Amino acid sequence: MSVFERFLSVWVALCIVIGVIAGQAFPSLFQTISGLEIAHVNLPVGLLIWVMIIPMLLKVDFGALHEVRQHARGIGVTLFINWLVKPFSMALLGWLFLRQVFAPWLPPEQIASYQAGLILLAAAPCTAMVFVWSRLTNGDPLFTLSQVALNDLIMVFAFAPLVGLLLGLSAISVPWATLVTSVGLYIVVPVVLAQLWRRHLLKQAAGVFDATANRLGTWSMVALLATLVLLFAFQGEAILHQPLVILLLAVPILLQVALNASLAYGLNRWLGERHSVACPSALIGASNFFELAVAAAISLFGLHSGAALATVVGVLIEVPVMLVVVRLVNRTKGWYEGGLA
Repeated sequence: MSVFERFLSVWVALCIVIGVIAGQAFPSLFQTISGLEIAHVNLPVGLLIWVMIIPMLLKVDFGALHEVRQHARGIGVTLFINWLVKPFSMALLGWLFLRQVFAPWLPPEQIASYQAGLILLAAAPCTAMVFVWSRLTNGDPLFTLSQVALNDLIMVFAFAPLVGLLLGLSAISVPWATLVTSVGLYIVVPVVLAQLWRRHLLKQAAGVFDATANRLGTWSMVALLATLVLLFAFQGEAILHQPLVILLLAVPILLQVALNASLAYGLNRWLGERHSVACPSALIGASNFFELAVAAAISLFGLHSGAALATVVGVLIEVPVMLVVVRLVNRTKGWYEGGLA
């Protein structure tokens, strides 16, 4: 892992502090920035999100889809968790904790928005960081690549209908035009641009692609942190008055990670898949494409929304929580392989 990746949660925490302070110190500046939008898309944030997403999609090789047949059981578990378990379980956990258990401590006018943010977070399977988690567990690289490529392909067509369905079931108004526009802006267009750029780079001299991908990876993280500073600058007032909100939003996210990672890991063992397949399958089920979730939340509900804040909480806890999952699957390798004997 790079320094940025290893200490991502530290950088996010610093962005919270910097954003909140900057928002309170220069309110007129951030009001001007928030007003720079076209068709509900904030232009500075939209540009930053493209800088975030495209370098990550550059690493996805759709040519790896033919590898799916070699690990059909592991792929089946991945798809089951990512598209049938995770989004629906998060919608349920969001309803249970935000509308029931934690409702007395949350601002009533933001509860539906917080729940929408959690749904957006769970409906976007991890794309980039899963390669890091897989490498740390000695995961099968071809399986990891094939499951990411397949999930990204499905996401192009399934993200909007799935989010619309879950928001509707949660009694949250669905701005369909904005949702479809978000899919086009933050999934379809970046995927096409990234794949065209990937083909161009692979035609160059050896090492050009890797060097470019590594350099862009740093810019991607910088763009993520800059976006978070803006978000927390806009959210600063709410955070100062409701600091408990971040801790409460983390609870359903943490439970969802534990549920999906355990279920995927156990199902792969039950089906007889190798440990090197079960690890990336469990890890992609536990992590999220939080860059897309943040982008969609901003487009659908606005920079100042509870949905945007909820997706940012996902960024805050992603790295430390996933490192715990990595350690657990590594430490239980003996138990896992003992069940395959």
